[in-house]
Amino acid sequence: MNRIEKRMEELQNKNEKAFVTYMTAGLPDMEGTKALIKAQAEAGIDIYGFACFDAPEFAIFRMICNDPDKAEIVLNRSGYMNRITQAIVVDMKDQVGGLDELLKVASDSNVSLDYIYTSFHRKDLRPVVILQTEDGAVTECILKNNGFNVFTSAEELEK
Repeated sequence: MNRIEKRMEELQNKNEKAFVTYMTAGLPDMEGTKALIKAQAEAGIDIYGFACFDAPEFAIFRMICNDPDKAEIVLNRSGYMNRITQAIVVDMKDQVGGLDELLKVASDSNVSLDYIYTSFHRKDLRPVVILQTEDGAVTECILKNNGFNVFTSAEELEK
C-alpha cells in the first residue's frame, strides 16, 4: 500500500474526507463563461470560489460549488467539456506575508503547485487558498503538519 492509499484508508476509517471537489470547464470564450455562470445559477448551483483564464482560443473556468455532480450535469447538457477533480483548500492568514508563508512551506517541502487561486469564507471574508498539486495527500499532510487548516468539504466556506 502506497502513502496515498494509506492516508485515504486512515481518513475512511475516521469517516473523514481529504479533499474538496471542484469543477474545471473548457469554454470557447468569455461569452461562454457568462453562459456557464448563468446556467449554474438557474440550476441553483452556489459557486463558492472560481478562477477564470481567458485566451484568444478558449477559456478555462475552475470552480468550487455546493453540488459538483449537479454542476457536471448542467455543463454536459450545455455542451461544455468538463471534469470533476479534487483540490486542497486551506485557510490563509489575512496579513501581509500570509500567502508567502504558505508558499514557503510548500517550496521547502518540494511541493510542486499545478495552480493556485484564492477565495474567502462567506461569513467573515477570511481568505482561503485553493490549490492543486501532483500529490495532494502528501501536500495535505505537509500543510496540516505546519499548522494550516485544510478543509474537508466546500461547505466549510460557508463558515
